[in-house]
Parts: sequence; C-alpha cells; structure tokens
Amino acid sequence: MKLYSLSIIYKGASKANLLKAAYDLSSFSFFQRSSVQEFMTFTSALIVERTTQGSRASVKEQEYLCHVYVRNDNLGAVVIADTEYPQRVSFTLLEKVLEEFSRQVDSIDWPSGNPETINYKALDIHLSKYQNPREADAMTKVQAELDETKIILHNTMESLLDRGEKLDDLVAKSEHLGNQSKAFYKTARKQNSCCEIM
Repeated sequence: MKLYSLSIIYKGASKANLLKAAYDLSSFSFFQRSSVQEFMTFTSALIVERTTQGSRASVKEQEYLCHVYVRNDNLGAVVIADTEYPQRVSFTLLEKVLEEFSRQVDSIDWPSGNPETINYKALDIHLSKYQNPREADAMTKVQAELDETKIILHNTMESLLDRGEKLDDLVAKSEHLGNQSKAFYKTARKQNSCCEIM
C-alpha cells in the first residue's frame, strides 16, 4: 500500500489552481521523478476540474487510484495511491486535510494562491503519516486487530483439535457436558473414525 501524492486544489470557474502538494516518489527512479510529479499534478488538476462541487470520486488510471473530494466552497483535494490502499482511509485523509487547510489559509487566497505563496506546512506530514493506513486511521487499526484476533482464535482451536486423544479425555472429564452430550460425542467419534483410511 502506497500513497504517491496529496494535493490541495482550488476549483476555479475556468481552471483548477494548485495551492499546495506533497509527493512521495521514492519508488520511482531518480530520472523519472520530475516527469511523474508533473503528470500527477496535471492529473490531479484535471480531476478537480471535472468533479462537481460537494462530491467525492475515485478514478482509476493504470495501476493507480486517484481519490478526489471537492467541497461546496470549491476547495478540493486529491490523493493518488496504489490500488491496494483503502478507499475509506483516502477519503478520511482528504476530509481532514481540507478542514485543516481551510482553518489555516484564508479563502481570499484560494483563487490566486500557489505553492510558493500559500503557508501550509502539514501536507508532507500527512502524506508520511498516512503511508501506513493502520497507524493513521483508528478504524483500520481496530479492524486489523480484530482480524489478527480471529486468526489467533482459529489457530488455537485448530491446535486443540489436532490432539484428538486429549480432546476425548477432556470430554470424558468435563463437568459442563451432560451424559447425553458425552454419548453423542462418542457416537460421532466412532462414526468418523470408521471411515478413516489406514
């Protein structure tokens, strides 16, 4: 899972205006980086221009997914990620960045601003932090922990069932199972063992 770029763009009447951007191009060769960055900037601006106010969208471009959110005030953001990166986390990041940006940068500066004149330094920090969606997003972290717990529980049950003879002893000694349940277990065990290939 990888995030490649995070851009904040103002959707003007005729064209989109890049306000701030952060890139992680470490997975590209040194000689490709400037071209890749230009292409990501171009793609991000084009997507914002074509996205209606107050909407979110995801656009697939080759092996990349571009997630865009354009608010009703024409402030938009785009994140470019690989196809494995969780969509929900991408939109959480976009919403967080736009909210923070709009609090720190006056809306008067949005139509005419550019990356050199806009004073907003947190974009690189967010791009770096969200590289690992489990650490950045609480819901993803909880889901990953639940998945791990489920795997551990399955592994524990499987290891218990691998010791068939000991399970028979546990059933026989159990105070929680009635005589009828114990008889059912023994019958089921006998029926299953008659069909084993020796």
